[in-house]
Amino acid sequence: MGRFFLRLKPPFLSSSYILFLLGFAAICKPLSSISQNMQVVMETKTYILQNYPLLEAGNFLYVSLHNQRMYRIIGWEIQNEYSISGAKKGAGNQSGSNQTPTGLHTVAEKFGEGVPLGGIMKSRKYIGEIAEIFIDETDVETDFVTTRILWLKGMEKGINSGGNVDSYHRYIYIHGTPEEGLLGKPASHGCIRMKNESVIHLFSETEIGEKVLILDR
Repeated sequence: MGRFFLRLKPPFLSSSYILFLLGFAAICKPLSSISQNMQVVMETKTYILQNYPLLEAGNFLYVSLHNQRMYRIIGWEIQNEYSISGAKKGAGNQSGSNQTPTGLHTVAEKFGEGVPLGGIMKSRKYIGEIAEIFIDETDVETDFVTTRILWLKGMEKGINSGGNVDSYHRYIYIHGTPEEGLLGKPASHGCIRMKNESVIHLFSETEIGEKVLILDR
């Protein structure tokens, strides 16, 4: 008796099934991101309420050096999230360490209003030159500060304020960088680097006096 084969198209390869899977994946991805963000908030909230009662209302910028992310938290909900670069040498508050200081800070001063995207700033002044922006992993020899500056001041005496642990006198900024391809990993000399478009957005919605919490977690 001759043999024959019945060739059936597996249901998981049908066009309608593939479209269903693509749609489901599109839904699951943001849900996964939301879930991860909520976990960040809840873990941070527990720690903050125990250690930083000034932030009880839940309105502040949170910099996670572990995740290399910055979160704008309002009412204990994440409103915006940014990829950043903390110090290549990790966390530390000592002057001359080239590390990113931890603890509670405030935005003391802002510079760069009207500076074009990628504009190079020296001593917090635009020098009329535009930096080349790299989206690959190019490591520029000069530590350029670009576009906008938020100058941080420590609020914890002996930890990030005063003596040789003073964040303000260490010139710790949140600022733009031409090394955008390195964001998401430690790369700075102590400051908090951001994408130039992102720092323009952050600058516009951040007031002087706003609290900034930097943790190595």
